[in-house]
Amino acid sequence: MHNARVFISMFMIRLRTVLQYRTAAWAGVLTQFAWGFMYVMLYRAFYDSSSAVQPISLSQLTSYIWLQQAFLAFIMIWFRDNELANMITGGAIAYELARPVDLYTIWYARLLGQRIAQASLRCLPILFVAALLPKPYALGAPGSFVSLLLFIPTLLLGVCLMVSLSMLVYATMFKTMNATGSHAVFAVFVEFLSGNIIPVPLMPAWMQKIIYLLPFRFVSDFPFRVYSGNIPPMEALFGLAQQLFWLTVVIALGKFLFSRLLRGVVIQGG
Repeated sequence: MHNARVFISMFMIRLRTVLQYRTAAWAGVLTQFAWGFMYVMLYRAFYDSSSAVQPISLSQLTSYIWLQQAFLAFIMIWFRDNELANMITGGAIAYELARPVDLYTIWYARLLGQRIAQASLRCLPILFVAALLPKPYALGAPGSFVSLLLFIPTLLLGVCLMVSLSMLVYATMFKTMNATGSHAVFAVFVEFLSGNIIPVPLMPAWMQKIIYLLPFRFVSDFPFRVYSGNIPPMEALFGLAQQLFWLTVVIALGKFLFSRLLRGVVIQGG
């Protein structure tokens, strides 16, 4: 019960703090529109030049891209909280360890609040304008009403899973003492395996089999394809159960690593 109150308090503090940075959010909206148009035009050229039947339609793929841009704060593994990184590498972690709360819990709440705040500032303008664009550049409607209902929990579980993966990155910093290196290594693998660079349906069949055994696609590829109807509702329900499973596993792994690494942490810095 105590940890739950701490979690909610830290979540709300970080949420309110990040919501104040509206100018930066509008700059991000313009940047994401530019990237969104670039990707849509790129894939449109690819579809127009190929006569083969693709495993995901152009309209579904367009929705996939705009959802990526709208909820970028949910799915970017390369996002780094510099304050947390500096605490680890600079020695200020000592103040965090002196608090009578679980470090994993308050950091998880902090990162989750930050991502949700950033997404809430950017997603509505992007979704609104993208929905008004002419075809084939527009964000399409959900595959069905059921698809829309399933999209919401899959998206929220996706951001929770991404925060859990991010916590593993911070755990490695206790050993490497290098924030840039840890994020760079994780970003290379997670960005690709989650479908943020190439949508999973467009990957070779042998690679899809590997990706389906890993948790990363549940961060973005899965919820975005649920929205468009590329993943039907019954399959989405099974995927939702898999999301919950992977979220539980990654959180348990993160807690274990934090507890082990914090036993031998060395406080350094000025």
